[in-house]
Amino acid sequence: MSSFLDKSEATSVGFLSRERTVAGSEFNRWLVPPAALAIHLCIGMAYGFSVFWLPMSRLVHVDDPASCASQGFLAELVTTTCNWSVPSETHIFEIFIAVLGISAAIWGGWLEHAGPRKAGAISALCWGGGLIGAGIAVWLHQLWLVYLAAIICGVGQGLGYITPVSTLIKWFPDRRGMATGFAIMGYGGGAMIGAPLAVWLMGHFATDGVPGVARTLAALGVIYFLIMLAGAFGFRVAPNGWRPVGWTPAGEGERKAMVTHRHVHLSRVWKTPQFWLIWGVLCLNVTAGIGVISMASPMFQEVFGARLVGADSAATLSEVQRGAITAAAAGLVGLISLFNSVGRIFWASLSDKIGRKNMYYTIFLLGIALYCLLPTWGQLGLPLLFVASVCIILTMYGGGFATVPAYLADIFGTQMVGAIHGRLITAWSVAGVVGPALIAGLRQFQIDHGVAHAHVYDVTLYIMASLLFGGLICNSFVRPVQEKHWMSEAELAAERSLQREDRVSVDAAAAARGSFGIGGVLAWLGVGIPFSIGLYIALRQAAALL
Repeated sequence: MSSFLDKSEATSVGFLSRERTVAGSEFNRWLVPPAALAIHLCIGMAYGFSVFWLPMSRLVHVDDPASCASQGFLAELVTTTCNWSVPSETHIFEIFIAVLGISAAIWGGWLEHAGPRKAGAISALCWGGGLIGAGIAVWLHQLWLVYLAAIICGVGQGLGYITPVSTLIKWFPDRRGMATGFAIMGYGGGAMIGAPLAVWLMGHFATDGVPGVARTLAALGVIYFLIMLAGAFGFRVAPNGWRPVGWTPAGEGERKAMVTHRHVHLSRVWKTPQFWLIWGVLCLNVTAGIGVISMASPMFQEVFGARLVGADSAATLSEVQRGAITAAAAGLVGLISLFNSVGRIFWASLSDKIGRKNMYYTIFLLGIALYCLLPTWGQLGLPLLFVASVCIILTMYGGGFATVPAYLADIFGTQMVGAIHGRLITAWSVAGVVGPALIAGLRQFQIDHGVAHAHVYDVTLYIMASLLFGGLICNSFVRPVQEKHWMSEAELAAERSLQREDRVSVDAAAAARGSFGIGGVLAWLGVGIPFSIGLYIALRQAAALL
């Protein structure tokens, strides 16, 4: 165990307690990112849940299709004789994102005091156990029970998403953006691994032509629980005052204007304009990006259609040609997962060099230009430029997620950044509902009013660009927090006592000076190999675009 406690305290704390996770001298800080990745790669499967929609709509052999076609949503919740509709199933993803934000906001403060090991273990129990529960609900064919399991999964999502944030920022004061980018990159890449695995498992467990959805969900629940638990046990927290070798904070005169040396308490954050401005920055960036994610495949097919296979737009396509178009759209989805993930580490790391505010200026200005160009690429029949623009947009979508924890640490200090981040994630909950609804609603409105399918996204994309302009304005107003909001020394000491730092005796100067070693190699291989497999699959899917 890499922590030091007084003997009188050692028997009074549990294995999951925060004070049992304070790093000792042999620990190496580069063991923390793979622990964070282990959790985020698992909960990131939420982005890949669309692979379940069609199989879940074919679970029951229907004797009377006409009676099932007329059933309402309430009847669908409890039916055992009719299949579920895809729109009803997609509410599962909406529940994931909504509950993620709510649970992160509710329990973020508790997490700061409980520590990453306990929070990570509970996240594993909720996400893994929720998936097992969802499998049982699918086996019973009760949609309301699936929704209930999705709520439990959402709690696991919320706790798992914010668990590593505060820990990583304190371990990497010299590279805050890169550190959080590593972890949150896992959330973006989770679907690259989980979605192909789920498809394979559903085929493996299929019986009599019925996809093995229930067993697949249960199997994923067990796998994810074990991986996330390993990640939770791998966490160590930095002792108060710890610094990397050779790094010292900038002096008062050298300190960057947008990086504070003080801390703001969670209870006061809501009262600062900076919190709500950054909330708007995240919400508007995510609303625009998630709208494209939710409709990328149909948008690509409707904008280019027959031109993707060299046919005239009015031509009747063969089965082979339609299959080629579908494969190309699937390739775009694979690329989206890849660029969403890679963009998180790229933009977050870049923010360490140019600053968080300048990074957001960059992605908003570039995003506005690209959103406005997408309709032009469609009208000119340039699918490769369209795909390239969408991929760049998705890097910025992921980059906005990965950079915001470091932005919060710069503005509000590091003491309660995990809890503050939990509150801010409510912006994602709002965007996760508004973005897809906005782009789908505008599409249907234009179709109903006679707009050609190839042009139904033009106005929508211009609206998305205007949302990014709103985010640009919010970002421009972010300023350092006024002194009246800072925690006093007495408040800071009280907060640290709640984190039980006063019960742990560790020499900060000597802590975490261990070598990387074989343990580090194995930890990184443990997350790197699955990620590489997912990357290979995504690139193989993307090859269909060529």
